[in-house]
Amino acid sequence: MIDLTINPEGLEHAVKRARERDIIIPTFEQQKNPELIPDAIKAELKNIGLWDITPRNLFRITWKNEPVPFGGGFGGVNYVEIPPELTGVNARIIALVGKWFPTGAHKVGAAFGCLVPRLVTGQFDPTIQKAVWPSTGNYCRGGAYDSTLLACDSIAILPEEMSRERFEWLASVSGEVIATPGCESNVKEIFDKCHELERERGDHIFIFNQFEEFGNYLWHYEITGHAMEEVLQIEMRPGERFAGVVSNTGSGGTIACGDYLKQRFPTSTVTASEALQCPTLLLNGFGGHRIEGIGDKHVPWIHNTKNTDVVTDIDDQATIDLIRLFNEPAGRAYLKKRGVPADFVDQLDLMGISSIANVLAAIKTAKWFELTEKDILLTVWTDSMELYQSRLRELHEEHGEYTELDAAADYERYLLGQEIDNMAELTYRDRKRVHNLKYYTWVEQQGKTYEEILEQWYKDDYWTSFQTQIPHMDELIKEFNERTGLLKE
Repeated sequence: MIDLTINPEGLEHAVKRARERDIIIPTFEQQKNPELIPDAIKAELKNIGLWDITPRNLFRITWKNEPVPFGGGFGGVNYVEIPPELTGVNARIIALVGKWFPTGAHKVGAAFGCLVPRLVTGQFDPTIQKAVWPSTGNYCRGGAYDSTLLACDSIAILPEEMSRERFEWLASVSGEVIATPGCESNVKEIFDKCHELERERGDHIFIFNQFEEFGNYLWHYEITGHAMEEVLQIEMRPGERFAGVVSNTGSGGTIACGDYLKQRFPTSTVTASEALQCPTLLLNGFGGHRIEGIGDKHVPWIHNTKNTDVVTDIDDQATIDLIRLFNEPAGRAYLKKRGVPADFVDQLDLMGISSIANVLAAIKTAKWFELTEKDILLTVWTDSMELYQSRLRELHEEHGEYTELDAAADYERYLLGQEIDNMAELTYRDRKRVHNLKYYTWVEQQGKTYEEILEQWYKDDYWTSFQTQIPHMDELIKEFNERTGLLKE
């Protein structure tokens, strides 16, 4: 279970800092149901931008923000149904939209799930420690943002080949930004930098490694899982069934919503997606790729592989070509010409690069299981093209004008022509093979124990034990707010 032991001295410091900086922390229950947020805070948010650096935007860490950049309130879950004219399959594919989180990506939630339990227990002391956020992209952005809102100093670590937008934004938010060698797949280099910082700075830093922090798993289990269930309650008609959820593996966080959904819909499946150029789950493989935000070459410690039913690998070239189809004028005009509804085409910039990979994985899953119009698949658009405009400019400079002929080729090849190659439906032994890959990264390199890796596979309540901790965490958050006295004021 997540350690929730109280450190009285650190807690006293954290409470004092929060009182001085006017910081009130939302509960997990309020993130699921913003109707529970106090009216006074909702009134303040009417004068605050979605990305503004202010503690009140902690209350906007939810799937239910009004989809506007300034002054929005709350409504239902933000989601989009992808029409069959785009996917080429009859199955209903529905995606939760991450653009309407602060920072434009849902990783602020995962970072919240890691930092806040440590803060409200006093295990993280904001007066003497810096929060370190190792990441392949959006997680360190979310961590730096959450840290600033919670009056904590931060260090963001990410690969040097990530998009310029990430580095430019981080420079204005994080106390330190460290670029490590390589691309998406160079996760070990990020871990190595963390160990270097530990040796240099000791107890003055606290590393929130998303690949092993169960707060990441738990936030998505509880918040993303419930949001998906609400979408199903709205969208699922008589005679239809929920077929499964599709997610890039990434840090192993988002895919945890599949654990929640399997408990509600036992016949549903979980598809884990990764880059074909780095086929770790599929072929014990390695390599480098361009699907920004889903670092790999290892199996995350927090990935419950026992619940993974399908692995599918996505060619990174498909995602790169499709961002042009979805965002260049000639591409959008061609899609409308082919019958894709115009109102949907006009929203295609809600998909970032890894979001496109999720859609392609959902199409492959629908074809693999021969799903019909009576089946629903859920996936996530983790971020939007707002974070990748430099990539579009680079592609234009490298390849020139994007034409209708280019659009026709990409539409036919990557969408209508998507095949069920480079994927596998996992048996018990397949799942255990993927789980066993954790040994080399986590036990041999990162200090996890042999006993715990066995518990992850054999202990019946290993994963469910984390899932029971949300009420306790919410009580600790309430007690923390009570000690600051700010809610009463």
